Amino acid sequence: MSTRPTRRRSRAVLALTALMGGTALATLPVTAASASADGVAVQYRTSASGATADQSEPWFKVRNTGSSTIQLSQVKVRYYFKADSPTATYRFACSWAVRGCAAITGTFGTLANPTATADRYLEVGFTPGAGSLAPGTDTGDMQLRFHQSNWQTLQQSDDYSFGATQTTYADWSKVTAQVAGATVWGTAPEGNDPTDPTDPTDPTDPPGGGQALFDDFSYASHTDPAVSAHGWSVRSNSGGPGVPGATWDPSKVTFVSQSGNTVMNLETSTAGTGESTRHTEVLTKAMKFKNGTYAARVKFSDAPKSGPDGDRLVQTFFTINDLKAPMADDYAEYDFEYLPNGGWGEPANILYTTSWETYNPDPWQAVNQHSESRQSFAGWHDLVVTIDDHAITYYVDGRLFGTHDAAYLPERPMSINFNQWLIDLNGQTSTTPRAYDQQVDYVLHVKDQVLTPAQVAAKIAAYRSAGTTFVDEVPSS
Repeated sequence: MSTRPTRRRSRAVLALTALMGGTALATLPVTAASASADGVAVQYRTSASGATADQSEPWFKVRNTGSSTIQLSQVKVRYYFKADSPTATYRFACSWAVRGCAAITGTFGTLANPTATADRYLEVGFTPGAGSLAPGTDTGDMQLRFHQSNWQTLQQSDDYSFGATQTTYADWSKVTAQVAGATVWGTAPEGNDPTDPTDPTDPTDPPGGGQALFDDFSYASHTDPAVSAHGWSVRSNSGGPGVPGATWDPSKVTFVSQSGNTVMNLETSTAGTGESTRHTEVLTKAMKFKNGTYAARVKFSDAPKSGPDGDRLVQTFFTINDLKAPMADDYAEYDFEYLPNGGWGEPANILYTTSWETYNPDPWQAVNQHSESRQSFAGWHDLVVTIDDHAITYYVDGRLFGTHDAAYLPERPMSINFNQWLIDLNGQTSTTPRAYDQQVDYVLHVKDQVLTPAQVAAKIAAYRSAGTTFVDEVPSS
């Protein structure tokens, strides 16, 4: 989350500015599959059957054809189509679903091997809130749709997965389905069989080259001279985001030992007033990071370590540069933001990943794209975001979390930041003191290389095996 003083968001703003999209990661070839004895079958119908339409409406039911219960969060369904122009971007929406639209996700990808009828796909997934699918049962109706971001007419007749005559549900092999990364249903366009994007080619062999920043946060305190020498700033200046009148307190950034490993601890505290509120932030002094891989292991907290719970807290890992003017098009920001007690119109815990193009602080106007998951993320998590010339891709604990469009790629280098702060004091109005912790195990950036989460883990293991606690090979921009 940025440090700008007027950061505000609402559920309506997020809904209006979110675009589900991006490009596919490189995949390894697999054999196209059809219905499996232990898998799923996908039924399809369209509610927009014309050759052209203002939006495509692929409706699905997923049926468990196997003999054991399947967790829906492990199921992915791909619908393949031909983009209406090389630069077209698309938005996904769920109109209605038996399992609830909040439990269904939709992201867009680009095929590695375009064909005459497909160069993109819509990947439909499920959050853990979708639950499980017992043998012989199905998800019920999922009434889905997507359209061009500019609402230009779609040409559906040349889309691989489109079936103009499919106006009632029936098995449809022109969509594919995966369970836990294995393709178990359907046939993809030739040369484009889906694989699990988190599968590395060799997870024990991280790629060579690529100038890197790695920090294990092995410091004595925030006043340790090595903190500054290694390029970090512990914030002490006033201003936003968060509670007006709050202090950004360097002394609340500490380094603690856990099982022989040192981690950075950011403490945020309040006694219910702006003057008593202490926020924390650690950021790189240099803005020199752009394309490549960013990774951190972060511990989020759902409850305070002391005092009453309920504050609208934000715990973060993000990259950012400065907004030179309202709606400046060279602004960039890429966030992991966890709200353990809700906020910004959300009633309970939620994790956002957000890619920013620009914004206007007053009157508020935002141009961004986000993905979210409404569940608890308390505990340690491996967070990875990759940026190349085509997309921004977010992972949590090795699983794809969201892919965002090329329209949100950075034009200028950025800093790397961690902070923890309170949106306001309305979530908990008590004047009893309370304090929250966010912890960081390590941070990694590899310049101009896209690593899988497994390759990130292998690279971290290699640094630690070699006894390396800090390295910075990334040149100044």
